[in-house]
Amino acid sequence: MGKNTTFAGRRWRGGLLAAAVLTVAGCSGGGAVSGETAKAPADPADASGTIKVLTHRTDLVQNGTMARYAEEFTKVYPKVKVKFEALTDYEGEVRIRMNTDDYGDVLMIPAAVAKNDYPKFFAPLGTAAELGGTYRFSDKTEVGGKVYGIAQFGTANGFVYNKAVWKKAGITGWPATPGEFLADLKAVEAKTDALPYYTNFKDGWPLTAWSNSIGSVTCDAEANDKLAGAVSPWREGGELHTIDSLLHDIVKDGLSEKDPNTTNWEASKGLIARGKVATMQLGSWAITQMRDAAKKAGGDPDDIGFMPFPVRKDGKYCAVLASDYQQAVNAHSAHKAAARAWIDWFTQKSGYAAAEGAVPALKSAAMPGTLKDFVDNDVTFVERSEAKTGEVNAIDNAAEIGLNKPDYRQKLVDLARGAQHGSLDDYFTDLDKRWNEAARTAGS
Repeated sequence: MGKNTTFAGRRWRGGLLAAAVLTVAGCSGGGAVSGETAKAPADPADASGTIKVLTHRTDLVQNGTMARYAEEFTKVYPKVKVKFEALTDYEGEVRIRMNTDDYGDVLMIPAAVAKNDYPKFFAPLGTAAELGGTYRFSDKTEVGGKVYGIAQFGTANGFVYNKAVWKKAGITGWPATPGEFLADLKAVEAKTDALPYYTNFKDGWPLTAWSNSIGSVTCDAEANDKLAGAVSPWREGGELHTIDSLLHDIVKDGLSEKDPNTTNWEASKGLIARGKVATMQLGSWAITQMRDAAKKAGGDPDDIGFMPFPVRKDGKYCAVLASDYQQAVNAHSAHKAAARAWIDWFTQKSGYAAAEGAVPALKSAAMPGTLKDFVDNDVTFVERSEAKTGEVNAIDNAAEIGLNKPDYRQKLVDLARGAQHGSLDDYFTDLDKRWNEAARTAGS
């Protein structure tokens, strides 16, 4: 997928964007806006003007893919010209620009903008009732009944794995419990030359993918919303207790790399493609990258599989679907109709989500071929509710934990491998204490 993109002090590779939300301090942008809904014209001939689209996809701009999308768009909207500006440090640069009114006509909503501030910076695209029936993930940008962004696509959570390696280890089905998962990794260790699990510890950001399993354990779309309070998320039986205990136990049992400080994201693609690594926790967006790596290595792309989190609810696996970046219209744009036309066309007609092997934001579109195993095995897709994301982020920030930052899980890994002193139980107790105290002060 995308090239390396610096994001909030970590590296992001075009997968699920999940980050703690911060208020853009001192931003003057969005001060004097009308709040008028940005609608695409009924007649494409009525849309006109040159629009600038800010994007993090430097690779797709450089290789001409985005230009080809724009060429197809102008066949429908002949009076609109689309220009792209690709930003390597997308979050950092756009955050600075939003201190002015000039931050493109169309942009991906930066994680630095607090959800309740969306009306200051972005034009509403319609009501939740209007858009909710058409698009997945619309509640992620809903403020006061209005929607301010439409997802480019979504992603499912799970584990990318090398099927050939797991088969060589004698494993014929997906593990149904964390214990079975650990046993399978031990079989990989005993019967193959592959490293059972790769943490991608050094790059950090892949560790945040574990948070995307919140909801998969209980098959509950509102699981993330239920963190909005003094609820002790790491208590025994809680989803984060289950999720983080599995990561801890993988490392403690010596099933991951000996020195996690030596991991490398780009190198990991080739490692799993060649069967040197068996398993990694990532979003479904990563499947196409790993299959491409397999092709380049002269291997079989079909060896790259995807499995759900190892828990079954009422006999079925569940996989949470969560939103990627959301496209929005600058509240100060002079060409709102053209900007909205681009968003609708790009989401519905461009084929971008399918090309990326991603979950389409358009509800009527089919699931991607990358998730065929999930569809064939009746994995339940659970669309994550974002109704209380603002509250959860406020608590997370106040607690200084970072559910969607790598630091606390890097400490978890260090505890598991003995690089830091302490027990898992004590760590969970401390996390719960900090979370609950923050929940009370954050006014959840």
